[in-house]
Amino acid sequence: MTTAPERHTCSRAGCRSEATTAIEWRNPRIHTGDRVKTWLACDEHVEVLRDFLAARAFPLRLRPLGAPADPVP
Repeated sequence: MTTAPERHTCSRAGCRSEATTAIEWRNPRIHTGDRVKTWLACDEHVEVLRDFLAARAFPLRLRPLGAPADPVP
């Protein structure tokens, strides 16, 4: 018996597209260095979500889904 590959959906409100990128971020005012949140983005919304977080000066890192995670600065 084979299982279907896991499908990840974009985190942008209302989007149902398949995510291709993980955006790992944290809010340094309320999160310690070991607390990292992850949003998933499709190709169309990766820049919108990244810009939203960058405008708030949150440390973030983009990585393709499936790539190993490194610590967020």
